[in-house]
Formats: sequence, C-alpha cells, structure tokens
Amino acid sequence: MKKLVFIVLALSYVARTAAADSSAAATPPMGWNSWNHFACKVTAADVRSAADAIASNGMKDAGYIYVNIDDCWEGGRDEKGRIQANQKFGDMKALVDYVHGKGLKIGIYSSPGPKTCAGHEGSYGHEEQDAQQYADWGFDYLKYDWCSAEKIYPRSQMVDVYKKMHDALVRTRRPIVFSLCQYGYGRVWRWGPSVGGNLWRTTEDITDKYDRMSVIGFDQDGLEPFAGPGHWNDPDMLEVGNGGMNHDEYVTHMTLWVLLAAPLLAGNDLSKMTPETLSIITNRDVVAVDQDIKGVQGRRIAQEGPLEVWAKPLADGSVAVGLFNRGESVSPITLSLKDIGVQGSAKVRDLWQRQDLGSFSGSYTADVPRHGAILIRVQ
Repeated sequence: MKKLVFIVLALSYVARTAAADSSAAATPPMGWNSWNHFACKVTAADVRSAADAIASNGMKDAGYIYVNIDDCWEGGRDEKGRIQANQKFGDMKALVDYVHGKGLKIGIYSSPGPKTCAGHEGSYGHEEQDAQQYADWGFDYLKYDWCSAEKIYPRSQMVDVYKKMHDALVRTRRPIVFSLCQYGYGRVWRWGPSVGGNLWRTTEDITDKYDRMSVIGFDQDGLEPFAGPGHWNDPDMLEVGNGGMNHDEYVTHMTLWVLLAAPLLAGNDLSKMTPETLSIITNRDVVAVDQDIKGVQGRRIAQEGPLEVWAKPLADGSVAVGLFNRGESVSPITLSLKDIGVQGSAKVRDLWQRQDLGSFSGSYTADVPRHGAILIRVQ
C-alpha cells in the first residue's frame, strides 16, 4: 500500500511539473516591466500607476496582463532568512493584491547568484525560501537573472542552477511563469524547456536605439525551431515610447517583435504615454500576429541589401509578412507570393492601417520608409 501511495505521489509531482511547463505562457507573455524606464528608481507607487494605466487605457483589453517588477525591490532577509522588500515597496502582499484587484497578474525578479545585477539580495542558498515567499505573496511570474551567479557557478552548471529554482517554484503549487534571463549563454533555446523555462533571453540587453534594437531583432533569424506554445525566444523588452527612436523605428521594433512571437513587455512610463505610443502597442491586428495560437516564430524569407522580407504562418492559414527597410532612404519592397507558398492571387490586409488592400496576383509591392516597416496579412 505504501508503495502504491508513493507511486501516486510521484506521478502527481510529474504531472504538476509538466503542467507548470506547458500550461503557462501558451502564447507569448504580454505586459509591462519596470526596468527600461525606471531602472533602480522604481517604487511601489510606480507599479500601482502602471497597473492603473494598463487597466484603463486599453492595454488590458489588448492582452497586456503582467505588471512585472524588475531589480531593486529587494531588502535584506529576516532572522529566518526570508527575503524582505525594501522601504520603497513596503508591504509586498498589499501591492500584489492591488494589481490582482485590477484583473492583472504581477511578476518579480531575482538572481541565482548572491547579488542581483544592481547589487541587491539574490537567491543563492535561499531558492526554496524565495520561491515559497513569491508564492505566498501571490506572484505569477519570475524573471531569474544570471548576473552574480557567474562568480559562483561555472557556466557548465547553468542548466542545474535554473532547474533548481524551477523545481522550487513547482513545489509551491502556484503557477508561476519562469523567465530565464542569461543572455543566450550556452544556446539556452536548446535546453530552456528542460528546466521549465517559459521564455529565455537570447541576447544581451536591448537599448532605446535603432541600431541596437535592429541588430538584436534581425539576428533572431534561425532560432524559430526552438519557439512554440509554452516556451518562447525572448529578444528582450520593448522600448516603444521611451524616446530614443522615431515613429517609423518604433513601428519596425513592434513589427519585428510580433513576427518573432516575442514576449511583449512594454518598458515605458505608462502614466505619461502619448496617443501615438499607445496606438503602436495596442493595435489589435498587430498584436494578434504575436498572440496567434499556432505559436510559430517568423523568419527571413528574402533579403536584398538593407531590404528584408519576413514571414510568419498563422493558425487560420494566412501568413503575416513584414517588409523592412534598414536603409537610409525610402525604398520599394516586393513580396513574391510564391515565397510564402501562394500560387495565383491573394487578399492583402495592411495591419498597421487596419485596411483591406484588395487582391494581388504574383506579388505585392509597397514603398517603405527609412528604418520603417509594413506589416501585412496575406490570405
């Protein structure tokens, strides 16, 4: 009888582990993260303000549901070793309840090393305690950033290090999305799912500059076999609205990220967002490409100098296509329909303009501005 009970418990644990890996992040996570705009200046008030904005400005309705606290929330540990929030955050459970009260979810941040990237308390030696504390507070998402772990572990142990935290999260019995942040080391896309990762950073940090954003985004070509429901390549958070790029460059940023089936985590100050920025991140036709249930990551299908064409098959049989101009002047870009498997004519819809353009036979051509992009759906 004892043996039977042990088997049942073991199978139950395996089932819970599998559920943690596959049920979370069935589509790329969408929400907001504090780092790109606030960095270490972030406070609980900023997080509440972000939740207020998402709940009221149309972002929640567009699919943005995570309000994620990045680094610099951490205080010390109490006499029992339990992690505490610093004075800027105070009662973390109250903050979590506030965000949940808006119908949203909330994320937190740590490192497997003794210190976080900003030098605050990491989870080294306290993985079980921290996982349970996050669950007790009610968090729904954990970003786990390598940082000072480099001083403790050789990279050859990275798989075990991330699996250790995943297993601790599973034992809390609270569904928590697990975001691996280790900059693509060790070709993480090959082993991320095995340690329970729902998304993993494939690059070093993004910045609010076109050159940096474009290099990161366009270099994702070739990683598409490793993305799919429950596990996503993450080229880092969105910079849309932070002011370092112009309108066409932010359109390129968003267009590329949705074709990549990338997580969409806004990184701007949502309380001061312009209508232009809001229109970029909440365009329903565009967001639908990212959130398509087929879960395919797009890829480059044609290139001529600085002009590129990318395609992403969608669940309804249509294909989302991005026409990108990385050059310095406006240029026409042509999609050959046969390159996406279309013989004869097809209907084309401009997703940024939310306008049906009619039927085209053989090819479709559009003038694309400098550093700009056009996103179409071909049916």
